[in-house]
Amino acid sequence: MTHHAATTAAAILLAAVATVLVGAYGGRLSRTTSDFLVASRTVGPRWNAAAISGEYLSAASFLGVAGLVAKYGADALWYPVGFTAGYLGLLLFVAAPLRRSGAYTVPDFAEFRLGSARARTVAMLVVVVICVLYLVPQYQGAGLTLKILLGVPVWVGPLVVATVVIVNVVGGGMRSITFVQAFQYWLKLTAIAMPALALAVLFAGERPAIGGPLPPAITQDTTVAIEADVLVQVTRAEGITVDGHALPGPGRYQLHRGATMTLAAGASTPVVAGAPSTGDQWLSSGDGLGGNHPLYEVLSLIIATFLGTMGLPHVLGRFYTNPDGRAARRTALAVIALLSMFYMFPTLLGVFARLYVPQLLVTGAADAAVLLLPGAAIGGPVGAGLAALVAAGAIAAFLATSSGLLVSIAGALSTDVLRGRVRDFRLAAIVGGVIPIPLALAASSLELSRNVGLVFAVAASTLCPLLVLGIWWRGLTAAGAISGLIVGAALSGTAAALAVTDAIDDDASGGWAASLVGYPAAISVSVTFLVMVTVSRFTRGSSGADLPRVFARMHVPERLGMGVERVPTET
Repeated sequence: MTHHAATTAAAILLAAVATVLVGAYGGRLSRTTSDFLVASRTVGPRWNAAAISGEYLSAASFLGVAGLVAKYGADALWYPVGFTAGYLGLLLFVAAPLRRSGAYTVPDFAEFRLGSARARTVAMLVVVVICVLYLVPQYQGAGLTLKILLGVPVWVGPLVVATVVIVNVVGGGMRSITFVQAFQYWLKLTAIAMPALALAVLFAGERPAIGGPLPPAITQDTTVAIEADVLVQVTRAEGITVDGHALPGPGRYQLHRGATMTLAAGASTPVVAGAPSTGDQWLSSGDGLGGNHPLYEVLSLIIATFLGTMGLPHVLGRFYTNPDGRAARRTALAVIALLSMFYMFPTLLGVFARLYVPQLLVTGAADAAVLLLPGAAIGGPVGAGLAALVAAGAIAAFLATSSGLLVSIAGALSTDVLRGRVRDFRLAAIVGGVIPIPLALAASSLELSRNVGLVFAVAASTLCPLLVLGIWWRGLTAAGAISGLIVGAALSGTAAALAVTDAIDDDASGGWAASLVGYPAAISVSVTFLVMVTVSRFTRGSSGADLPRVFARMHVPERLGMGVERVPTET
């Protein structure tokens, strides 16, 4: 193992050990079911905001955003904008009423609002599916990180993350990971900010050109190994060879797995077909994210990220830990500030990645940009130190998000499938942590943020309509909610499966098939709302006699004494 690899391995190990130790400290305070599920509802706004931010900033945020900015340019900025703006919706429409409901999980809210055990069961299944799907890119990112930095097999990353997360969650549940996630937010902020600021100083000194009629140029002879079939766009062929053969001229070329592309110093970097091929195109908006229908794709992405945030079970679960509705609103406001501060830095790193590691544009594996930038642009001991810090931050991202997701899975399964005891929570956590490992290994090479975007689409098409209509519309019935959940899950889940497996040809039906599958939210969310409203209209007589009391609990301030906490008792 080289000195740089040893430094990186030490940083990763230190981050993992710190996570376990912080979790163990929090676990000492966990005794009851309430501790494991909602931290006994004692988490203040500032602490909870840091924990939510640490949990929310996943592999997609830490690695994926920079990679997408490097690859697609201005249009990729909708990812961090949507990821952050979603909390405005939570602040305005969901946070306080959800906390006042007294529920401890999303399925429990469904039963509280609709008075239906069947609605609770369907909501539980949706929660488990969303969380498992969201765990896949976390494990996938861990495998990518450890493979790139340490050269270990890709299965090592998912196994390491799953082990650490299961230990923490089993040890102390929500109370334990609250400490862990708050700590990890500040670690991730430091790990992303330091390289970004260092590269900003380098950029200010060199002042390289970002725009222009050509892609970024290679500064030194570079060899790129093609690890998956890819179609690339070549703007200028001089200095480019594939398996020793010079390219005849500009155009699109299919590169097969196992091929080797050599780029001479000064050569213009080929880019994945569909991505902006020149600096001018990269700086301008309107080209979308590589598809044939950019306007639809961007609008659908905005819907998925904005509304999907309001439907993520692990995020919603955090608001149950606040003491009251006012604290929940203050938490959501603080999260917006913390996320806005964080996303400045991956955006900068995306710009720098296009300049200093342009060879990543050839394969489309731009998720590695944050990991490779310090060593490529700065080098030496400073670059190695920054690379080690980035590696620690990446591991923290995987661990923090995975912890919250696993708590949501364990909470849903233990209270709705098992008997709700602490031992049931722990068993469910072990099962839920293991299942996504083979799924992550089988996932395609789709970008991490794209994978997460699909999960957001599923959440936006299921739990978001349930919460928004359940909180603000008295007409929602159990039949309407169940119908909408099933239809929304079927539409968005099928689209996600087809997109991840790359089962749809990009040019089929004029490119519309690939666009609808890759960005389903605009259709699936609309259909879900329509189904819930329509079916509820036809079953309006089943709303229940307690509806006024239910709405009063959600919307009347706690000081009037109408709230009742719903926490399961151990049996």
